[in-house]
Parts: sequence; C-alpha cells; structure tokens
Amino acid sequence: MAHFPVNHPARPIYRVLSGLIGLYILAFGVWGVVLTAGEPLFGRESNWALGLRTNLAFSLASLIFGAFLLIGASRRTNLGHYMNLTAGIVFLVTSILMMSVLQTEANFLNFSMSTVIVSMIFGLVLLGTGLYDKIGTPEHAEQERMLRAHPVSEAHRR
Repeated sequence: MAHFPVNHPARPIYRVLSGLIGLYILAFGVWGVVLTAGEPLFGRESNWALGLRTNLAFSLASLIFGAFLLIGASRRTNLGHYMNLTAGIVFLVTSILMMSVLQTEANFLNFSMSTVIVSMIFGLVLLGTGLYDKIGTPEHAEQERMLRAHPVSEAHRR
C-alpha cells in the first residue's frame, strides 16, 4: 500500500503551488482561445501563447485543466490531493505521448519541445504536490507519524 503523509506541515505551500500552476494553465488557455479563435480545432499554425505553442483544441483543454486545478487547490479536503495526483499523471503521460509524435502529422495538439518540457515540469510538480497534500484527522496523522518513527513493532518481528 502506498504511503502518503497526512497533514504535512508544508501542505498550504503545495496548495498554493498547484494553484499557481492552475492559474498559469487557465491564463494560457484563455490567451490561446483568443489567439486561435476561428482557426481549425486541430490546426498546426504557429500560434504561441505565454511561451508555448498551441491550437484551439489544446487551448480549450487547458481551460478545462486550469479550472480543474484551481478547484482542487481551493478545496480544503482530500479532493485536491486526488486531483493533483491525477493531473500530474495526465500531464506526464500527455507530454511523453506528444513528444513521441512531435515532428509528425499526429501532433494534433500542436506541441513544441518547449511545451513538452513545461508539461513534464508541471506534471512532476503536480505529482509531488499530490503526494504531500493529503489531510486526515489528528489521530490518523499521529498514527502515520508513529509508523514512520517506529516502522516495526515487537509483534511483527516474530
């Protein structure tokens, strides 16, 4: 079973970090939609928004993911924990898949290498924030702390 720290002291910093990433992605999506409005959904023109190449489909997806991340960062429940883990994996998988088709016609999101790198960085940061922003009751947090301090009890050694 995976071990996720509960009530980590730096949790507010991780929430702010994921919120800033969500805000950047949302701003990128809005700017990209403004730039690519009226063009084909999966166009391959040279449209750049906030330093990343985009098309209308990628801009619309960024709007959705940016809002998704802002909602997760604003919640004080474990919803943000699961949303960050999911978004981190989605960003990493998408960046690897799009890097594999970068110079082909299959590059339907119009990625460039800079977009791949930024997506990988965002995916890693979101995965990291998702690992450390889980919350629980104070009793659960104390049990986790004791488990880390004393992982093997006498009863388990026999």
